Amino acid sequence: MFLNPRIFYDFYFVVSLILAAIYVYKWHKHFSVYFNLIFFMVPLTNLGYVWLCRAHSLREALLANKVIYIGGCFNMLFIALAIFMLCHINLRNWMRLIMFLGTLLVYSLSLTVGFNGIFYKSVNFVIDENGVGYLTDKVYGWGHFLFYSMIIGYFVLTFAALVYSIKKKKHVSRKIIHLLFFSESMSVIFFFGGRLLTDRLDFIPLAYILSEIIYLFIIHRICLYDITESGIDSVLEKGTTGFVSVDFAYNYLGSNYTARDIFPELSNIIVDTPISTKESMKKYVIPWLEEFKKDESKDKNHYKKGEKVYLVDVNYLFDGKKKRGYQLVITDDTKDQRYIKLLSKFNNSLKDQVQRKTAHIVEMHNNLIMGMATMVESRDNSTGGHIRRTSENVRIIVSEIKKAKTFNLSEEFCKNLIKAAPMHDLGKIAVDDQVLRKPGKFEPAEFEEMKKHAAEGARIVREILKNTDDADFKIIAENVAHYHHERWDGSGYPEGLKGDKIPLEARIMAIADVYDALVSKRVYKESMSFEKADEIIMEGFGKHFDKKLEQAYIAARPRLEAYYSKFDTQNV
Repeated sequence: MFLNPRIFYDFYFVVSLILAAIYVYKWHKHFSVYFNLIFFMVPLTNLGYVWLCRAHSLREALLANKVIYIGGCFNMLFIALAIFMLCHINLRNWMRLIMFLGTLLVYSLSLTVGFNGIFYKSVNFVIDENGVGYLTDKVYGWGHFLFYSMIIGYFVLTFAALVYSIKKKKHVSRKIIHLLFFSESMSVIFFFGGRLLTDRLDFIPLAYILSEIIYLFIIHRICLYDITESGIDSVLEKGTTGFVSVDFAYNYLGSNYTARDIFPELSNIIVDTPISTKESMKKYVIPWLEEFKKDESKDKNHYKKGEKVYLVDVNYLFDGKKKRGYQLVITDDTKDQRYIKLLSKFNNSLKDQVQRKTAHIVEMHNNLIMGMATMVESRDNSTGGHIRRTSENVRIIVSEIKKAKTFNLSEEFCKNLIKAAPMHDLGKIAVDDQVLRKPGKFEPAEFEEMKKHAAEGARIVREILKNTDDADFKIIAENVAHYHHERWDGSGYPEGLKGDKIPLEARIMAIADVYDALVSKRVYKESMSFEKADEIIMEGFGKHFDKKLEQAYIAARPRLEAYYSKFDTQNV
């Protein structure tokens, strides 16, 4: 003889409420919605049983029965979906939709009880001697058999998912799978076995309570198993990373304690109000967001507060796959910035040392070249100083070319040309002394010998500079030595180049070289007056010299004359 069913159903209902309250206490926003629905449906279903046993009429009993079938239908759906989720089996949206619509259809059929014979063909209501109401003499219709088919289908699906997970899913906890097996097995036993024992007491509420207990334990475990969720919780709890969220209109959505500690003004911003009302937000945060909006690659910014330096990473705020605003992730970057600063200081120091060493090497290299040029000049029949003077001539003419902008000369080209000027006659080292030091006019054969110094000078320069890293200087220096005796009309040597085929640096060098030869004294001639030298130079434009360089020479002439006036042109 069973105890009064009211005691059982009241007990089941109270326990289910307590378990639901425990779930609410432990609830986390990352929990699946299926858990929420299960812990809501179980007390509701058990309330239906409490209501049924206290019914006073068939109408009240049938209404209570329809509440019970809410759990009978939808609890099975939510439990099945929860099991798929726990087993990491992803169902497509259309699959979940079909399952929901099928369950809704079956439950809709249960609502026809009392109106037609689809679910119950007939049913009676009695109240026993203890005042407990029952539905008896149930004759099921085809709708109820569809209900049984759905229940069996859900049991088959869930057991299949559990078996599949044991065999294939290594990352699903075996403890959780075993608990789910136990829960589902108890549900089968209570659902079908209880009906074989008695029709006066339903054991399904007990199965629901066992499911609640098991799911509470599973929820406690999955918070540890789910690395993503536990990681997020750990980061937030530890307080080393700040988070700030705003919508696309820059309205404040929220922040954590760390962010509010870094930006205290966040504590005074009301949710859903613009962040632009606060100075620090207007000065820093909004410009960061504006930059990110224009160019998503500009997502990293630094914010200094006291001795701390924070890295602020700007990202989109997602709701599922939909962008809903912006999120700022703030981390302490002080150590990295100090290291970068230290590394930068070290690099700058190293760079300074390298520059000093390089400058010293370059100076030695230039002195070596100048020494060679001076040695060659000492063999010539000039009275000395030609190298120094022609270099200054080049400097003066180049400065006027830059002013006139006739040619688009780069600073690097000008520096290289001035530096290369002393090397223009290095080839004379290969010329026989009898020819080189002849005091009079050259014979044809002697002039041919002298002309060799241009090509030979290019070869010597090429050998001297073959290992230099400055490719541009090497080309300019070689061209100056090789082609400074070429003439605009093609009558020069060594190759008879004509017009623009003569490199610009050689055309400039030619003017500087001839000018010095004219106004300087040689063992075979006297110095020429500035007026006479100028007349010869001017006549040479378009023949000997590039016509486009004429204006630069004219502009440079006063400075050239002033420079040579410092010397005794009779003795230079």
